[in-house]
Amino acid sequence: MEKIKKILKKVMTKEVILYILFGLLTTIVNWVLFYILNDKLGWNENVANIISIIAAVLVAYVTNKDLVFHSEAKGFKEKFIEFWKFIAGRAATMVLEWGIAALLFLTPIPKLITKMIVTVIIVILNFFISKFFAFKKNK
Repeated sequence: MEKIKKILKKVMTKEVILYILFGLLTTIVNWVLFYILNDKLGWNENVANIISIIAAVLVAYVTNKDLVFHSEAKGFKEKFIEFWKFIAGRAATMVLEWGIAALLFLTPIPKLITKMIVTVIIVILNFFISKFFAFKKNK
């Protein structure tokens, strides 16, 4: 039990906790916007989904940049590069998410459980991509 506490203390840093909290916010933005656009305004579900995903990724970028990883990018060029690194990382994990899910959907694992497993993997990958690629600290 002591080893588990030690590991949790090491893993559950302020940065990780903020990443999880703002990840939940991002998910809420995605779902609520989709609900409003699709159910309340009657927009096509694919259009509503794309718009809600884009909005969620932009919320994730801003919160991750400013509140989680405390970006040190200065000037337009650095910020532009940082933004596109973030987008590239998210695009890569989206493709990976689709591929892993497609493979796991072929197994007898229940689909919702598969989706949950894949989501956890992708969230962890997105954390590391953001921390060590998109918002890498200047030395």
